[in-house]
Amino acid sequence: MSNKFEASTCRLKANEDNADDETQSKDNKKTEKDSLPPIEINPNEHKLQYAYALWFASVEQFWSLYSHLVRPSELTTSTDFHLFKVGIKPMWEDEANQKGGKWIVRLRKGLVSRCWENLILAMLGEQFMVGEEICGAVVSIRFQEDIICVWNKTASDYATTSRIRDTLRRVLHLPASASMEYKTHNESLKNVHRL
Repeated sequence: MSNKFEASTCRLKANEDNADDETQSKDNKKTEKDSLPPIEINPNEHKLQYAYALWFASVEQFWSLYSHLVRPSELTTSTDFHLFKVGIKPMWEDEANQKGGKWIVRLRKGLVSRCWENLILAMLGEQFMVGEEICGAVVSIRFQEDIICVWNKTASDYATTSRIRDTLRRVLHLPASASMEYKTHNESLKNVHRL
């Protein structure tokens, strides 16, 4: 098939052939739609193992990144950007995150742009070697420091969380003395409820 239109026409024809079983036809449409990539990938491009979504909390955050490709160090204080796999929301309550946690790396001012770029390239390049365990990453711009977090699915898997820590230390070029904290999403929820 040479274009999207031809692909859509074939799907519709296939569904018409199964008109006897309307439920099956609806299920097929849903499955096909859910499995389609968000954009077409040219044959000369290198497909990622997972599709990713970039989440924004405001219109201003979207345009500051999209229109100008602003580096994190140039963003205003109290700005958060989330880069998560498709289907996973950057929320503790999301099904993929409920039993997980996050590695927190606090950075002195001036380091966040390089570290964020290294982190997202490592995520997209599957350098963490933990399969589907990585949910996404967050960069938070704050007044006195900047914060980078990597969220994973299973907080109780010590081997996996250790591998994520070690990979973070390597890709961010952190010294052994750098402070890193692992926090389960359950802990985070308890802290919020205490306030």
